[in-house]
Amino acid sequence: MFAATIGFFDGVHRGHRCLIDQLTGLARERRMDTLVLTMDCHPRLVLQSDYIPQLLTTLEEKCRLLRETGISRLDVLTFDSDMARLSAEEFMREVLKPRDVSLLLMGYDHRFGHGEAVFEDYVRWGEACGIEVVKAHELPDTHVSSTTIRRLLAEGSIREAQELLGHPYLLSGTVVEGHRLGHTIGFPTANLAITPGKVLPREGAYAVRTPYGVGMMDIGTRPTANNGSDLSVEVHLIDFSGDLYGQKLSLELAGFLREERAFPSLEALKAQLEQDRESALRMAERGDV
Repeated sequence: MFAATIGFFDGVHRGHRCLIDQLTGLARERRMDTLVLTMDCHPRLVLQSDYIPQLLTTLEEKCRLLRETGISRLDVLTFDSDMARLSAEEFMREVLKPRDVSLLLMGYDHRFGHGEAVFEDYVRWGEACGIEVVKAHELPDTHVSSTTIRRLLAEGSIREAQELLGHPYLLSGTVVEGHRLGHTIGFPTANLAITPGKVLPREGAYAVRTPYGVGMMDIGTRPTANNGSDLSVEVHLIDFSGDLYGQKLSLELAGFLREERAFPSLEALKAQLEQDRESALRMAERGDV
């Protein structure tokens, strides 16, 4: 038997982790396993054809973070038009019961299923099919939301965003061919193709953690090179040499270094990058990276 909870869980932030901690506690009391159900895409992509997601986690990142909470099982549901038409009662009978769910923990402000419903409706429908429905409590002392975290990232407030997330903000992508300008000034970069819809923090330079050690990331339009309006994500891996083209590279943001700006010459840009490298290494020495 499973104690389960449902949600999109974008960012897998502290509010989500509070919910999963409560699920784990209830499952332990009732000697059940834990099951988390999430969706492969944002439901609004199916319900609104013109919706453009702004996601804190890709599906791969989200699943990794959810599994790291220690749950027994994670099921990713294919959210399509057929699932969107299910009422909450139908969802319980057709999706939860076949998965041997005996207890459903609902987020304090969460709703699911087609149509309007209040918590007491879920309790009644659950009783009809043998599922105990319990309401979770809110994270004590603070309100955590994906919307607030997106705003903090847009401001470049990485530490504050990380505090609400409960983990470093992740960026990952495939290394693709770039302009190779960095090679000419001694700062070769890996150019990342980021998954569309993934939230990028404000343009500027950042210190990052990578599987290869400390790095410096730049998000912007490369104004010194007159790159136009094309936004790029470039990472210089300090003390690394090698070819990463075609490989997946994952980053953890550690701190904001400076705003992006145009420099009068490549020599001035190189001098600034040397300062950025020292700043990133100092963050590493302090344990920030």
